[in-house]
Amino acid sequence: MNEFCWMDLKTHDPAGTAAFFSQSLGWHFAVDEDDWRKATKISVDGHLIGGVSDLANPIYPPGTPAHIAFYLSVDDVDRCAEAAVANGARLVVPPFEAGDQGRMATLVDPFGAAVSLWQARTFTGWKVPPGRMVLACDQPDEARRFYQEIAGGPLIHADFITALEPTAAPRWELVVNVGAGPTVVRLPQS
Repeated sequence: MNEFCWMDLKTHDPAGTAAFFSQSLGWHFAVDEDDWRKATKISVDGHLIGGVSDLANPIYPPGTPAHIAFYLSVDDVDRCAEAAVANGARLVVPPFEAGDQGRMATLVDPFGAAVSLWQARTFTGWKVPPGRMVLACDQPDEARRFYQEIAGGPLIHADFITALEPTAAPRWELVVNVGAGPTVVRLPQS
């Protein structure tokens, strides 16, 4: 079953972002000493849920805003990227090898939301989703059909809802239950 499998908090302030989410959601941030990149990984109750990327790294274009990148697990990145483009998506980063971890591509769906496709090799992503993925847009039924088409079936942990107000650009968001109710996970402004 194809599902969202990972999130990457892309930020100009890795330490501040870690402190914010540690305090507000109880997430644990630690440098992975076994990873040659010394990447910071995020876990909840011992389950890996994501990572942190520093936007000061020269691989990111200057002016890239802080955001959360979400990865959709697929069986074949090339085929799914091709299907996404055939169904109206714009390919932003063509399929490429992500070291020995897997293969990925990034696109903007026909509704304006960015998403990355991930074909796992050694890194399969989270085992327990930290919440539900939600895409609020003007055409939620069409968005659901689009993702079913490229993923090869329904996304069990994803909801497609009508945006309550017009947005500049729809985006995937993670909704987690905290205390009395759901909370939308967003990066603090940096």
